[in-house]
Amino acid sequence: MGSRTESESEREIWKAMEVAEGARGDNSSSHVLQSASLTLDTSLSLPDLTPPLIELCKDLFKKWSRLDDSSFSVETVSGGITNLLLKVSVKEEDGNEVPVTVRLYGPNTDYVINRERELQAIKYLSAAGFGAKLLGVFQNGMVQSFINARTLIPQDMREPKLAAEIAKQLHKFHRVDIPGSKEPQLWNDIFKFYENASTLHFDDIEKRKKYETILFKEVYNEVVEIKELTDLLNAPVVFAHNDLLSGNLMLNDDEEKLYIIDFEYGSYSYRGYDIGNHFNEYAGYDCDYSLYPSKDEQYHFFRHYLQPDKPHEVSDKDLEALYVESNTYMLVSHLFWALWALIQAKMSPIDFDYLGYFFLRYDEFKRRKEKACSLARSYLSGQESR
Repeated sequence: MGSRTESESEREIWKAMEVAEGARGDNSSSHVLQSASLTLDTSLSLPDLTPPLIELCKDLFKKWSRLDDSSFSVETVSGGITNLLLKVSVKEEDGNEVPVTVRLYGPNTDYVINRERELQAIKYLSAAGFGAKLLGVFQNGMVQSFINARTLIPQDMREPKLAAEIAKQLHKFHRVDIPGSKEPQLWNDIFKFYENASTLHFDDIEKRKKYETILFKEVYNEVVEIKELTDLLNAPVVFAHNDLLSGNLMLNDDEEKLYIIDFEYGSYSYRGYDIGNHFNEYAGYDCDYSLYPSKDEQYHFFRHYLQPDKPHEVSDKDLEALYVESNTYMLVSHLFWALWALIQAKMSPIDFDYLGYFFLRYDEFKRRKEKACSLARSYLSGQESR
């Protein structure tokens, strides 16, 4: 990818503003979205990143433009694979301290993330009470209101009380209406990833050797086979988060309030995919898939998802249907992130073994495929005979 011209950068920032502003609707016309055409260098250390970050905040928010740099303090909240979260605390002239969150997109993440789609959705989700409020956009990131809560760790998600709350929140999330096409994007994204992932070239000899062991024809056939099977399930289409790992869930322990954040991968998709993908995340950062939730744990989640107010009134029939749906789409989640990892192996400057991650996810897909597919086929044949 060559260097981008000033006019390209300007066009992109105006497009981002237009998309986000267009999503506001009449309800939020009192709040003007701020924008700046600055780009922050994500490779800098925090001390080196702080001065340009302060400059960005002064540029975006005019009321801070005359404050001394000492009025700003910056700390890292978390560093994800596709973005970096920073907290900027600003001591205003009246002595009030105002915190905001600055999200910096990872380099080259536009290969795997549709930023326009994210900005389109973020305002409607925010209006429905999800995530932080969008305050401003800049060339490679956004500024949002600060959420006073801790990020969950993987083992938190299986704690029964929290699992029930995540299920209830996800039920609400899936009911948000995002204007525009309701066409599920999952398979479009997967086939696009496949197309890009299967034609890569690595200069690094070790990476090239590893990459050349991948049987892409086999991968393609697996994708087609699973698509055909999941299509038969007629899973409901919802606006899905698609990346509901512990790092995208926050909890204020004092208020017992749970927040779903970061909608980078959000799109219209299948209900079972969002849930199956979430269950895969029980494995945590070490990808220990023996931690995948048991049937009892899943049923606990499903009850609170399907009927948040009356979880114990959910029928066995509905529980079984969602169990089959989620555990078939769980396989699709492995394929999605496996192909995603190959693109990251080529494009991302982050020091992470993405090629190794491809094999980890693809091998887990193959290990679980037979059991999950036979469960789905037996369920479908039972449905036909009824």
